[in-house]
Amino acid sequence: MTTRVRLSGQGGYSLIELVAVMAIFLMIVGGLTTLFTSGARAEMDMNRRFEAQQHARLAMDKLRRELHCSSGITATDGTPLPISPVTAIQVTLPSHCPTAGGVTTNIVYDTVQVTDVRFQVRRADVVIADYITNDDVFTYTVQSATSRALLHVDLPVNLNPNEGWTTWRLVDDIVLRNTLRQ
Repeated sequence: MTTRVRLSGQGGYSLIELVAVMAIFLMIVGGLTTLFTSGARAEMDMNRRFEAQQHARLAMDKLRRELHCSSGITATDGTPLPISPVTAIQVTLPSHCPTAGGVTTNIVYDTVQVTDVRFQVRRADVVIADYITNDDVFTYTVQSATSRALLHVDLPVNLNPNEGWTTWRLVDDIVLRNTLRQ
């Protein structure tokens, strides 16, 4: 009898209080979980964007180095290039260029369509940049009496082309140092 009186006199939580506390706890944990998953998703998206931008930078650096050493650019069929933007160029590397391997070499840089709005830039059929949103990335200007030949390269990079505001552009005018002024 004394045990029963002692047990009934102790305080505790009712079922309603326990359910209310559990509901509040679940709301807080649910909010924190949402916050962490959106943060992880944003970090992954940022890493993918950075990687795509870095690949475009590396592709531009490789192209710049080879063009500075190059003796000329033609269309992939060997004809002179028009001034309008094109999807492919053929770069002639003399034997003294480091990437030529000791012999005069022709290297093709081109863009290949992956989806409706996604393109890849390739060098000799090896992908060097991805998530490009335009295929006409090369614009060639022939040498004149006052200037050397010039290649304008415009690489718009975007992982989500539906979001135009996230497009990052890498634009450069590369002078062909080994071309002669006319």
